[in-house]
Amino acid sequence: MGYRIAIIGAGIGGLALAALLAEDGHDPTLFERFDCPRPVGSGLVIQPVGQAVMGLIGLDDDLCRLSSPIAHMLGHGAGGRRVLDVSYPGDAPGRGIHRAALFQLLWDRVARLGLPVVTSAEVENAPLVGAGQRGSDQRILRLRDGREYGPFDLVVDASGAGSRISPLRARPLGYGAIWGTVPWPSGTALTRTQLRQRYHGASRMAGILPIGRLAGDATPLAAVFWSMPLAELEAWPEASLAGWKAGVTALWPEMAPFLEPIRRNADMTVARYSHGTLGRPHAPGLVHIGDAAHRASPQLGQGANMALLDALALSHALRAGLNEALPDYAAMRRWHVRIYQGMSAAFTPMYQSGSRSLPVLRDLVLAPCSGLPGVRQALTRLVAGTMIPPLAGSHAPQPASGQAAALRAARAAPISRA
Repeated sequence: MGYRIAIIGAGIGGLALAALLAEDGHDPTLFERFDCPRPVGSGLVIQPVGQAVMGLIGLDDDLCRLSSPIAHMLGHGAGGRRVLDVSYPGDAPGRGIHRAALFQLLWDRVARLGLPVVTSAEVENAPLVGAGQRGSDQRILRLRDGREYGPFDLVVDASGAGSRISPLRARPLGYGAIWGTVPWPSGTALTRTQLRQRYHGASRMAGILPIGRLAGDATPLAAVFWSMPLAELEAWPEASLAGWKAGVTALWPEMAPFLEPIRRNADMTVARYSHGTLGRPHAPGLVHIGDAAHRASPQLGQGANMALLDALALSHALRAGLNEALPDYAAMRRWHVRIYQGMSAAFTPMYQSGSRSLPVLRDLVLAPCSGLPGVRQALTRLVAGTMIPPLAGSHAPQPASGQAAALRAARAAPISRA
């Protein structure tokens, strides 16, 4: 029997979950705080296991059509020394995509399924207990403007880092970044199959990520980003654009043509990061997924990946019944989230911090070791999202062409309560 489920937040995790639940026979309703749902940000990478989830939703071909394959991640120090060198498996690259393109794919899928979306729906408080046909354990959703919806068997908080009902109190990180989207310039020697970065110690990082194209437009795009301390980030709207461009090109001359289309500070989106995880991402009738449940720096490129995997785990857990579903969801995702949170916490200060010693350790120890047999393969699994099985008790989809089939088999397998 399907459940009535309210999903707060029409972002990547919320939309993916709605599609998965509908295909399982549930009755999801999306609640979005904006009057017209829209993505926020520039580019991101969908890792191989995240691509497998998109495949389960039926969007793998569309994802490939609008994204760029990322075969290689390369980072160099100010003097040209290579300090980051990670390759994806040849038959399972990452996929760089504009956040708007990814959002539109999921949004269109939800629309084709005919799922209801309530807009201008600000949720400020936890859902209320209300009596329904299935008893007093159902939940009523009350919006800020007084509208009420329900009863629902379950409320899912997929409203991201700005969630007003998640108990997560994440630790702000000392560095953020500015992101912008530009056309891929003609004549550049950089290839559209590589994520490239250039560092000045750990205090500055410039990056270029190929992100495919938008639907209906053949123009290839790139996401450009620049990390900086929070104090500078706060001052960005009034900072000298010409001075910033001069500083970036002094560090990395090849980035100059990518900066040419940026005409004003507002062309770059400010991104702040935090770190934290809910020890128990659920309460009676309520569960948190994505950034409402766990947050980390984007250094490993796992944010959207984690939201997609959370959606998959929860949809799988609901097949065992509502009473068992929430602890099963938490158990399925616990170790994958913990390990990637820990790895993010360990790696980020080497690339984004005010430390003088960590960049030296990175350049003289970590970088040479990354090419050693075993270490190189481990780094590949790390960025691909397959370091451990993403759902406890199931086999992680291998970085090969059968990812969606592997996750489909894992989804059909018995649920682990490890």
